[in-house]
Amino acid sequence: MAKNPIDGFSIRREDIKFLGTDLKRPECVLCERNGTLWLSDERNGVVRILPDGSQELIRQTGATLTGAPGPQCKKSIPNGMAFAANGDLLIANYGTESLEIMRRNGETRVIYDQIDGQKLGELNFVLRDRKHRLWLTLSTMKKDWIEGMYPEVADGYIALIDDKGIRVVAEGFRYTNEVRLDAKEEYLYVAETAGKCISRLKVGEEGSLTGREVFGPSDLGPGGFPDGIAFDAFGNLWGTIVFGEKIFAITPEGNLRIIYDDGNPEKIAEIDRSYRNHTLTEQKMKDCESPFTPWMTSVAFGSPDLRTVYIGTLTGSKIATFRSPVAGHPMIHWGGL
Repeated sequence: MAKNPIDGFSIRREDIKFLGTDLKRPECVLCERNGTLWLSDERNGVVRILPDGSQELIRQTGATLTGAPGPQCKKSIPNGMAFAANGDLLIANYGTESLEIMRRNGETRVIYDQIDGQKLGELNFVLRDRKHRLWLTLSTMKKDWIEGMYPEVADGYIALIDDKGIRVVAEGFRYTNEVRLDAKEEYLYVAETAGKCISRLKVGEEGSLTGREVFGPSDLGPGGFPDGIAFDAFGNLWGTIVFGEKIFAITPEGNLRIIYDDGNPEKIAEIDRSYRNHTLTEQKMKDCESPFTPWMTSVAFGSPDLRTVYIGTLTGSKIATFRSPVAGHPMIHWGGL
């Protein structure tokens, strides 16, 4: 059996470099083959960073819910993103509660803002597969997202968009966050943030999801709230621990590896107690922030050799980056852009 390239691999602060300036909530990172990066940004848009390091904020314009009149108007907060087949940007907008498509000049239109006659809710992530279907995650139906972070709350769901329209295909998740498909697109892997675990489900021919099971540990450890996930070419599933300030990987055999740990054990122990006792507050979460790599979110493999890792953040003004001993599994858009 081939040796796992992440055996013995870890990173320290000195191994990390930073990219970008004055970013605002760059939660999601998309990488193109030519080295261009696209980052979600809460200033109603997306930041493009070119290979030479220059960056541009491209603001959304057009028929989005952002400009709707009246007190129900919500702020645009682009969250998870994916490339459409033509290179446009698909955006799960956490703020406007809609799935949008944005051209590279910023022109935006809403694709869906309802499902079964109800608002989509707080969308988190969007993923495109080889059949050009879209997988959407909704984290929680609670109006206060912190209430959706308690261990017994399981109101997150996964929706599928295909030629039949949009429909819920799995539900009962504990704060559904990012999802990824394995190399053969046989299983969908789900980061359950409030569940402190990764789940996976078998993908049926027509998009059904069955046989839900935990992949790897049933508890990712102290402060083990997973956020973003991504596969490497060996089959390891990499991820971030958003409040525990860690980067981890789960091997194909289900073994947990901690690749980077910049967390404060005392503060993390407090947030775990608050999680169990229903006394979570955003301030307690902020108290866990690393001053170096705060609230890490998405994981993206990029650069021409797919061995540069880019880490999104909810509260930082720049993204962390480091080199991996193994290439990432190429995303669906890698061969088409």
